[in-house]
Amino acid sequence: MSTEVADNLKRLWEEMPPSVQLIAVSKTKPVTDIMKAYEAGQRDFGENRIQEMAEKHEQLPKDIRWHMIGHVQGNKIKYMAPFVHMVHGMDKPKRFMELNNEAAKVNRVIDGLLQVHIATEETKFGFSYAEAKDFLSQDIAGIYPNIRLRGLMGMATFTYDPDQLRKEFRTLYRFYSHERQLNRHPHFDILSIGMSGDFKIAIEEGSTMVRVGQAIFGVRN
Repeated sequence: MSTEVADNLKRLWEEMPPSVQLIAVSKTKPVTDIMKAYEAGQRDFGENRIQEMAEKHEQLPKDIRWHMIGHVQGNKIKYMAPFVHMVHGMDKPKRFMELNNEAAKVNRVIDGLLQVHIATEETKFGFSYAEAKDFLSQDIAGIYPNIRLRGLMGMATFTYDPDQLRKEFRTLYRFYSHERQLNRHPHFDILSIGMSGDFKIAIEEGSTMVRVGQAIFGVRN
Protein backbone atom coordinates (compact mmCIF):
# COMPACT_ATOMS: atom_id res chain seq x y z
CA MET A 1 0.00 0.00 0.00
CA SER A 2 2.82 2.40 0.85
CA THR A 3 4.20 2.25 -2.70
CA GLU A 4 0.81 2.40 -4.46
CA VAL A 5 0.64 6.20 -4.67
CA ALA A 6 4.24 6.41 -5.91
CA ASP A 7 3.59 3.68 -8.49
CA ASN A 8 0.46 5.45 -9.73
CA LEU A 9 2.36 8.71 -10.08
CA LYS A 10 5.23 7.05 -11.93
CA ARG A 11 2.80 5.49 -14.39
CA LEU A 12 1.05 8.81 -14.99
CA TRP A 13 4.33 10.67 -15.51
CA GLU A 14 5.38 8.06 -18.07
CA GLU A 15 2.04 8.35 -19.91
CA MET A 16 2.01 12.15 -20.11
CA PRO A 17 4.00 14.32 -22.49
CA PRO A 18 6.48 16.63 -20.73
CA SER A 19 4.44 19.65 -21.87
CA VAL A 20 1.56 18.64 -19.54
CA GLN A 21 1.65 19.48 -15.83
CA LEU A 22 0.05 17.10 -13.36
CA ILE A 23 -1.98 18.47 -10.44
CA ALA A 24 -2.53 15.75 -7.82
CA VAL A 25 -6.06 16.28 -6.52
CA SER A 26 -5.73 15.65 -2.80
CA LYS A 27 -9.16 16.84 -1.61
CA THR A 28 -10.52 14.71 1.25
CA LYS A 29 -7.20 12.81 1.40
CA PRO A 30 -5.19 12.71 4.65
CA VAL A 31 -1.79 14.37 4.92
CA THR A 32 -0.18 10.91 5.10
CA ASP A 33 -1.34 10.18 1.53
CA ILE A 34 -0.16 13.60 0.35
CA MET A 35 3.25 12.96 1.90
CA LYS A 36 3.53 9.69 -0.06
CA ALA A 37 3.01 11.65 -3.27
CA TYR A 38 5.39 14.38 -2.09
CA GLU A 39 8.10 11.84 -1.31
CA ALA A 40 7.65 10.39 -4.80
CA GLY A 41 8.41 13.82 -6.25
CA GLN A 42 4.99 15.43 -6.72
CA ARG A 43 4.85 19.12 -5.76
CA ASP A 44 1.54 20.44 -7.18
CA PHE A 45 -1.61 19.53 -5.25
CA GLY A 46 -5.24 20.55 -5.82
CA GLU A 47 -7.92 21.14 -3.22
CA ASN A 48 -11.55 22.25 -3.58
CA ARG A 49 -12.15 23.69 -0.11
CA ILE A 50 -10.13 26.66 1.08
CA GLN A 51 -10.20 25.79 4.78
CA GLU A 52 -9.12 22.19 4.20
CA MET A 53 -6.29 23.42 1.97
CA ALA A 54 -5.19 25.95 4.61
CA GLU A 55 -5.10 23.25 7.30
CA LYS A 56 -2.99 20.98 5.07
CA HIS A 57 -0.68 23.86 4.16
CA GLU A 58 0.07 24.30 7.87
CA GLN A 59 0.99 20.63 8.30
CA LEU A 60 2.94 19.91 5.10
CA PRO A 61 6.24 21.02 3.49
CA LYS A 62 6.26 24.63 2.39
CA ASP A 63 7.58 23.98 -1.11
CA ILE A 64 4.24 22.40 -2.06
CA ARG A 65 2.39 24.45 -4.69
CA TRP A 66 -1.28 24.53 -3.70
CA HIS A 67 -3.92 24.86 -6.41
CA MET A 68 -7.47 25.88 -5.54
CA ILE A 69 -9.47 23.90 -8.09
CA GLY A 70 -12.99 24.12 -6.65
CA HIS A 71 -15.64 26.82 -6.66
CA VAL A 72 -14.23 29.83 -4.82
CA GLN A 73 -16.26 31.54 -2.10
CA GLY A 74 -15.32 35.20 -1.95
CA ASN A 75 -15.51 35.49 1.83
CA LYS A 76 -12.87 32.75 2.26
CA ILE A 77 -10.24 34.00 -0.21
CA LYS A 78 -8.39 35.78 2.62
CA TYR A 79 -7.52 32.41 4.19
CA MET A 80 -5.61 31.18 1.13
CA ALA A 81 -4.18 34.47 -0.17
CA PRO A 82 -0.95 34.19 1.88
CA PHE A 83 0.10 30.86 0.33
CA VAL A 84 -2.01 29.62 -2.61
CA HIS A 85 0.00 29.12 -5.82
CA MET A 86 -2.83 29.16 -8.38
CA VAL A 87 -6.61 29.64 -8.34
CA HIS A 88 -8.30 27.69 -11.14
CA GLY A 89 -11.97 28.56 -10.63
CA MET A 90 -12.01 32.27 -11.43
CA ASP A 91 -15.58 32.10 -12.66
CA LYS A 92 -16.79 35.73 -12.67
CA PRO A 93 -15.35 39.29 -12.72
CA LYS A 94 -16.19 39.74 -9.05
CA ARG A 95 -13.89 36.81 -8.21
CA PHE A 96 -10.96 38.55 -9.90
CA MET A 97 -11.55 41.71 -7.88
CA GLU A 98 -11.82 39.78 -4.60
CA LEU A 99 -8.64 37.76 -5.22
CA ASN A 100 -6.77 40.86 -6.37
CA ASN A 101 -7.74 42.75 -3.22
CA GLU A 102 -6.74 39.94 -0.85
CA ALA A 103 -3.45 39.31 -2.70
CA ALA A 104 -2.61 43.01 -2.43
CA LYS A 105 -3.12 42.91 1.36
CA VAL A 106 -0.40 40.23 1.68
CA ASN A 107 1.82 41.80 -1.01
CA ARG A 108 1.59 38.87 -3.42
CA VAL A 109 0.88 38.30 -7.11
CA ILE A 110 -1.19 35.11 -7.44
CA ASP A 111 -1.56 33.00 -10.57
CA GLY A 112 -5.15 32.61 -11.76
CA LEU A 113 -7.08 30.82 -14.49
CA LEU A 114 -10.33 32.09 -15.99
CA GLN A 115 -12.95 29.33 -15.79
CA VAL A 116 -15.11 28.89 -18.89
CA HIS A 117 -18.42 27.02 -18.64
CA ILE A 118 -18.05 24.22 -21.22
CA ALA A 119 -20.37 21.52 -19.81
CA THR A 120 -24.04 20.86 -20.46
CA GLU A 121 -24.80 20.86 -16.71
CA GLU A 122 -26.11 24.18 -15.45
CA THR A 123 -24.75 23.36 -11.97
CA LYS A 124 -21.17 23.97 -13.14
CA PHE A 125 -19.63 27.43 -12.92
CA GLY A 126 -17.77 29.70 -15.29
CA PHE A 127 -17.88 32.52 -17.81
CA SER A 128 -19.81 31.86 -21.01
CA TYR A 129 -17.65 32.13 -24.13
CA ALA A 130 -19.14 35.55 -24.87
CA GLU A 131 -18.47 36.77 -21.32
CA ALA A 132 -14.93 35.40 -21.42
CA LYS A 133 -14.25 37.13 -24.74
CA ASP A 134 -15.41 40.46 -23.34
CA PHE A 135 -13.51 40.07 -20.09
CA LEU A 136 -10.27 39.07 -21.82
CA SER A 137 -10.43 42.13 -24.06
CA GLN A 138 -9.61 44.26 -20.99
CA ASP A 139 -6.18 45.18 -19.63
CA ILE A 140 -6.29 42.43 -16.98
CA ALA A 141 -2.78 43.13 -15.66
CA GLY A 142 -3.61 46.81 -15.27
CA ILE A 143 -6.99 46.32 -13.60
CA TYR A 144 -5.89 43.40 -11.39
CA PRO A 145 -2.15 43.96 -10.76
CA ASN A 146 -2.01 41.30 -8.03
CA ILE A 147 -3.27 38.52 -10.33
CA ARG A 148 -1.12 36.92 -13.01
CA LEU A 149 -3.58 35.58 -15.59
CA ARG A 150 -2.09 32.28 -16.74
CA GLY A 151 -4.83 30.89 -18.99
CA LEU A 152 -8.14 29.05 -18.95
CA MET A 153 -9.78 26.23 -17.02
CA GLY A 154 -12.79 24.12 -17.96
CA MET A 155 -14.77 21.24 -16.50
CA ALA A 156 -16.37 18.94 -19.05
CA THR A 157 -19.79 17.34 -18.78
CA PHE A 158 -19.92 14.27 -16.52
CA THR A 159 -20.42 11.73 -19.30
CA TYR A 160 -18.94 8.52 -20.68
CA ASP A 161 -19.40 9.77 -24.25
CA PRO A 162 -15.87 10.42 -25.57
CA ASP A 163 -17.21 12.35 -28.56
CA GLN A 164 -18.95 14.87 -26.33
CA LEU A 165 -15.88 15.25 -24.11
CA ARG A 166 -13.67 15.72 -27.16
CA LYS A 167 -16.03 18.34 -28.60
CA GLU A 168 -16.11 20.35 -25.34
CA PHE A 169 -12.32 20.21 -24.90
CA ARG A 170 -11.66 21.04 -28.55
CA THR A 171 -13.94 24.08 -28.51
CA LEU A 172 -12.19 25.44 -25.43
CA TYR A 173 -8.77 24.73 -26.93
CA ARG A 174 -9.67 26.74 -30.05
CA PHE A 175 -10.81 29.64 -27.88
CA TYR A 176 -7.58 29.40 -25.83
CA SER A 177 -5.42 29.26 -28.97
CA HIS A 178 -7.16 32.29 -30.47
CA GLU A 179 -6.64 34.25 -27.25
CA ARG A 180 -2.95 33.29 -27.16
CA GLN A 181 -2.48 34.48 -30.75
CA LEU A 182 -3.87 37.89 -29.79
CA ASN A 183 -0.94 38.13 -27.36
CA ARG A 184 -2.75 40.45 -24.94
CA HIS A 185 -1.77 38.71 -21.71
CA PRO A 186 1.98 38.04 -21.32
CA HIS A 187 1.78 34.91 -19.11
CA PHE A 188 -1.17 33.23 -20.86
CA ASP A 189 0.11 29.67 -21.40
CA ILE A 190 -2.06 27.21 -19.44
CA LEU A 191 -5.14 25.26 -20.47
CA SER A 192 -6.33 23.31 -17.43
CA ILE A 193 -8.69 20.60 -18.70
CA GLY A 194 -8.94 16.90 -17.93
CA MET A 195 -9.49 14.87 -14.76
CA SER A 196 -9.05 11.19 -13.81
CA GLY A 197 -11.78 9.94 -16.15
CA ASP A 198 -11.00 12.04 -19.21
CA PHE A 199 -7.45 13.42 -18.99
CA LYS A 200 -6.17 11.30 -21.90
CA ILE A 201 -8.77 12.82 -24.23
CA ALA A 202 -8.02 16.28 -22.79
CA ILE A 203 -4.31 15.88 -23.53
CA GLU A 204 -5.09 14.80 -27.10
CA GLU A 205 -7.19 17.97 -27.45
CA GLY A 206 -4.49 20.35 -26.22
CA SER A 207 -4.50 20.35 -22.42
CA THR A 208 -1.35 21.67 -20.74
CA MET A 209 -2.49 20.87 -17.18
CA VAL A 210 -4.58 17.98 -15.83
CA ARG A 211 -6.21 17.57 -12.43
CA VAL A 212 -6.03 13.92 -11.36
CA GLY A 213 -7.05 12.46 -8.01
CA GLN A 214 -8.56 9.00 -8.19
CA ALA A 215 -5.89 7.64 -10.56
CA ILE A 216 -3.28 8.62 -7.94
CA PHE A 217 -4.91 8.21 -4.52
CA GLY A 218 -7.73 5.77 -5.28
CA VAL A 219 -11.46 6.30 -4.76
CA ARG A 220 -12.29 9.50 -2.87
CA ASN A 221 -13.09 9.20 0.85
